[in-house]
Amino acid sequence: MNEHPVIEIALKLNGEAASASVEPRELLIDVLRNRFGLTGTKRSCDVEVCGACTVLVDGLPVSSCTTLAADADGHEVLTIEGLSKDGELDPVQRAFVEHGAMQCGYCTPGMVLAVKSLLAVEPHPSEETVRHYLRGNICRCTGYVKIIEAVMDLARRKEK
Repeated sequence: MNEHPVIEIALKLNGEAASASVEPRELLIDVLRNRFGLTGTKRSCDVEVCGACTVLVDGLPVSSCTTLAADADGHEVLTIEGLSKDGELDPVQRAFVEHGAMQCGYCTPGMVLAVKSLLAVEPHPSEETVRHYLRGNICRCTGYVKIIEAVMDLARRKEK
């Protein structure tokens, strides 16, 4: 007899239909990493403070370390692995590379996804808006200067 009940979830994961059997208490980060092998999502604080575990659910950033996998049932989940298409980096990823907006890379997936979400709702944000939107993503290496430069440059390019 199984001590924990199991439920089936179905979601759109990085553009593809996906399903999994999960325990009601399982976190989205664990299902993404352990069941689907999507290890770009990083575990760090486990209390929704650092942003390393950020994924997009229906286009909005969520902390996968505090989101139940069952809550993703019926939703679209995008991880860092789902951004590039046909070997081409997403424009946000390219901007980060061009500006050297990452060092150790641990926070980069969450930062990139947060920026992707921001630019979807605000294509031409002010620097203040970018800083405000990224307040939940902690970077211990870059000091944010290169990250802000990358986002502002990408927003300027979108204006043309």
